[in-house]
Amino acid sequence: MKNFYTLLILILSPANNYCQETMNKDWPNLNKYAKDNSLVTTTKSVVFMGDSITEFWQVNDEGFFTANSYLDRGISGQTTPQMLLRFRQDVIALKPSVVVILAGINDIAENTGPISIEAIMGNIISMVELANANKIKVVLCTVLPANYFDWNPKLNPADKVIALNQLITGYAKMNKITCVDYFTAMVDDEKGLPKKYSTDGVHPNLEGYKIMEVLVQKGISTYFKK
Repeated sequence: MKNFYTLLILILSPANNYCQETMNKDWPNLNKYAKDNSLVTTTKSVVFMGDSITEFWQVNDEGFFTANSYLDRGISGQTTPQMLLRFRQDVIALKPSVVVILAGINDIAENTGPISIEAIMGNIISMVELANANKIKVVLCTVLPANYFDWNPKLNPADKVIALNQLITGYAKMNKITCVDYFTAMVDDEKGLPKKYSTDGVHPNLEGYKIMEVLVQKGISTYFKK
């Protein structure tokens, strides 16, 4: 599994020439799910919007999505401005009842360049506002803990993750939005993601996703209680 994640990071990292060329042609990667979206014939109750943590979720536990009729719209390496640009076609056009938004770790990793915590939060808020305008309920998620990036080791992300999560939870509380706190449930004493939940300190393994599934199901259920 470690080799699997290492290979994906090398292939999908913005530093990779092939990936960079693809980004230059289609920066938000609108083509990634274009065909899949066109084949969606029935309304799905929930769409998951995110980056590699969301994309790999279905790879690690496809049954979670199929059993619940959820749609995974994660794209590895993506930052919040990229997600915002594809939010209409990958979320709104699918007309879900709920969108689960997990975003921000790649912004902190500077995958598309330096960006402030406030700007990251602004992009997340814009996605929430688009969802609200289209009568889609929102589940906001805190960013998973991370204290090291294999692909950008010069950065020290731990405190920025905490700062962003404070903005996310504060905004959710102020606006009465359901918030799923992955961070608190999974952080270790070094402000990172423990080895029992991850092989690279960023991407969850199956055990990590199982923790997340319990939490997100509880969050989603707040909008479907009779």
